[in-house]
Amino acid sequence: MDMAAKKKSHEEAIKTLMTLPGVGKASAEKLAKAGMKTVGDVAKAGNKGLVSAGISAAAAKKILAGAASSAKDTAKKAVKKTTKSAAKKKAEVIKKAKSIATTTKATAKKAAKKVEEVAEATVEKTKGSLQVKSEKSKDGRKGSTLKVPRSVTDMPWYQKK
Repeated sequence: MDMAAKKKSHEEAIKTLMTLPGVGKASAEKLAKAGMKTVGDVAKAGNKGLVSAGISAAAAKKILAGAASSAKDTAKKAVKKTTKSAAKKKAEVIKKAKSIATTTKATAKKAAKKVEEVAEATVEKTKGSLQVKSEKSKDGRKGSTLKVPRSVTDMPWYQKK
């Protein structure tokens, strides 16, 4: 890390620390020199860590109260952001599921239509072969004199050998 980046990082840490109540530029400098760069670092350090960094006990107590409050606010924001993100993802998943369901439904309709077409074609193709064959009697009579098979053995497909 070069000097410019270190200086920028140090300045950002000071700005962040100055958001705490009771922390001015001088106090923020002391905390940054002690290695505390974020509000979380200040909260972790506790009262002893702040006093060892050169902050008075009374100011340390006030700073820690502000750090705890800030940490709660940060946690609430994180939870809110996570909740929004989860709700957004849930909405996306529901939308995708509906899309898949619609596609599946359309595909099922197409398949059912195709099956129906094939069934109708098969029925048309076999229509003539399923009818019972009858013959006119050879003596010229009409009507009920047609020869109609009366048993399975009279059917054309039954071949008795």
